[in-house]
Amino acid sequence: MDSSSEFTEIREGKAKIRVPSSSKVFYNPVQEFNRDLSIAVLSVFSEIHHSEKLKTRKRQRSPDEKNTTLEVEPVKLEIGTQSESGLEILEALAATGLRAIRYALEVPGVKQIYANDISKTAVQIMNQNIEENNVKNLVTSTLYDAAHVMRKRQFESETKFDVVDLDPYGCPTNLLDPAVCSLADNGLLLVTCTDMAVLAGNTPESCYAKYGSISLRSPACHEMALRIVLHTITNVCTKYGRYMEPLLSISADFYIRVFVVIRTSPFMCKSMSSKMSTVYKCRGCNMTTLFPLGSAKSDSKNMKFTLMSGPPVDKKCEHCGFPHLVGGPIWNGPLYNTEFLGKLCNYIKTEEAEKKFNTVRRMRGMLGMMQEELQDIPLYYTVPSLTNTVHCEAMPLRYFFSALVGAGYRVSSSHCAQNSVKTDAPQSVVWDVIRTWVQTHPVSEKRLQDSVAARSILSKQSTTEIIFDKKYNTVPKSLQGLVRYQQNPAPYWGPGTKGNSNGPDNEVSIAHSEIIPKQKVALLIVNVRFDKLTRTSYFGSGENSAESRKYCEKHN
Repeated sequence: MDSSSEFTEIREGKAKIRVPSSSKVFYNPVQEFNRDLSIAVLSVFSEIHHSEKLKTRKRQRSPDEKNTTLEVEPVKLEIGTQSESGLEILEALAATGLRAIRYALEVPGVKQIYANDISKTAVQIMNQNIEENNVKNLVTSTLYDAAHVMRKRQFESETKFDVVDLDPYGCPTNLLDPAVCSLADNGLLLVTCTDMAVLAGNTPESCYAKYGSISLRSPACHEMALRIVLHTITNVCTKYGRYMEPLLSISADFYIRVFVVIRTSPFMCKSMSSKMSTVYKCRGCNMTTLFPLGSAKSDSKNMKFTLMSGPPVDKKCEHCGFPHLVGGPIWNGPLYNTEFLGKLCNYIKTEEAEKKFNTVRRMRGMLGMMQEELQDIPLYYTVPSLTNTVHCEAMPLRYFFSALVGAGYRVSSSHCAQNSVKTDAPQSVVWDVIRTWVQTHPVSEKRLQDSVAARSILSKQSTTEIIFDKKYNTVPKSLQGLVRYQQNPAPYWGPGTKGNSNGPDNEVSIAHSEIIPKQKVALLIVNVRFDKLTRTSYFGSGENSAESRKYCEKHN
């Protein structure tokens, strides 16, 4: 490798990589949480995968035991050595190979890892990092378009990948088809999406073009983004007689990350319509109502599929009188597998995890919150949104929780947003809580005159007895002292700027998680991309900003 003065050394987990000092395009410390969580998930999944393979072999040897429950003794899987019955992992967009190298050094029961990138320079640096970390026995680099690698495995190999990791800049949908087709049955698909402006409702027409779903700008937009992506993956799977089951779905920082198992069953594909819902959102009070596309009911012998009669809402909202916006479809099923989440939480509580992960406290906090979430309740309210609708004084979250619990309903927070509320209480009860609060925290007449929605909501009489408990604790003891909601860890952080990687001879492809210093923004704009978003948002204040603006306007 070249002299150390030309490269910067970065250590994360057990990996040590070197990247060109002239650029930070390959590494973002904010994304360490993403990589740590992926390693934890793969570590637990590897044990499950190994156990299932042993059970399959036992059944093949003893056909009479096919329908019986087989007990398999737990085996301690080794890290850093090749396991013949282990995982075959593809990291389709590997950049420096940091993630692939960490998988090799920290995930047990690995057979082979393929680290792919379309950039020659990236693959050269990746090879140097693979050699320096002594993982050539486990990590193989490839120089291809990501879709080509997956299609090649689909058509030219007898076996398929056990794990495919897609971590692109922005939207991953162009890679979902080959990813689903290149995965073995019961394989794990990991997908990151960083185009949150599209998924969160800023450009619903773009969301439909990319994901086949209309996004809506709402207080629960981050969870809706997760459900849109799960809907898109399901649609891809069903084309090939497959279906997906979420093991874990998280919204964190500037991205979402889903871990889903892909299985083959044409019969189960038919039931997926019951897992999809259209979303009706009121323009005035932001109340959302979900309406499934179909129904699947099973008896002792058969499953019956029926269509739904609708719509579920009147032409105007029953609470404020405003019309509804229609969005979706979105996934309405669970965001995670309860059994898998329990195993994952047990794993990150071990001493091994404490030593391995720098972000272990945040993982414990977020995953602990997910265990507390009501997973049968899609989407959530936020207390600030509810109080803003009627223009009243802000209400402490504990008051809101205590009121709903006292009225006999279930309630929890969501890991997607602070001050969020998931509850099985009807919307009318939710507004009864706000009306009761307004009785002791009145709204000024001027504010009521300016808001039709507030007047309509507050003019109705409460039908539920609401009692506020000042001492109610919204944070379970098991989560106290843990990081539940991450604050921005550094200035100028985010998904960064997309690299120009149309061919293998271009410069090093910019990783999706780049942190761009403010003084370099204007120069990067000239060299990388030109569009309306860039032109209005990223000129910066450096000495090149005026020149960059003129250049961008000339070339648009």
